[in-house]
Amino acid sequence: MYKLDAAITGWINSLSGNSLLDHVVITISNLGVPLLVLAVAAQWWAGTERTKTRHILIAAGLTFVIGLGINQIILLFDQRLRPYDAGVTRLLIERSSDPSFPSDHATATFAIAAAFLIHNLPRRGLVFLLAAILVSFSRIYIGTHYISDIMGGALTALFAALLVKALYKPETGVDRFLTNIL
Repeated sequence: MYKLDAAITGWINSLSGNSLLDHVVITISNLGVPLLVLAVAAQWWAGTERTKTRHILIAAGLTFVIGLGINQIILLFDQRLRPYDAGVTRLLIERSSDPSFPSDHATATFAIAAAFLIHNLPRRGLVFLLAAILVSFSRIYIGTHYISDIMGGALTALFAALLVKALYKPETGVDRFLTNIL
């Protein structure tokens, strides 16, 4: 399985080398997560169904944090080398000091998309899903992750979204308190 993972990762990374495209993809990689977080936060005051939207925004934030927390637990047990350290990819940005699996970028972006999709805001969810795919692709392209790191991050995000959906219910006291802030 590793050979297939490395082959696909190496092929995607081999697409790099065009300075303009490299610059665009590096920018997507660097700004993707913060821009998605801003896109979520900006919706706090938007729309006609504010209570429902705010519930989903809080669920997205919880999914984001829980997903990244799960990643930290996984890192206690798996210290996978980055693909550039294994000679699979050529790195286009600064080296990272943490292990490769799972991808925090993938977890963060897919967490947002999964929260919107699971909580039945499909159009917004699909936009966030496309953004998550783009950011995640950029992480492979620039040489920082294997494709399986991305899939692991996406699965962590999905698990976190399902957990939040099961535990954070609309119209509870906590939900009413949080959705009425500001």
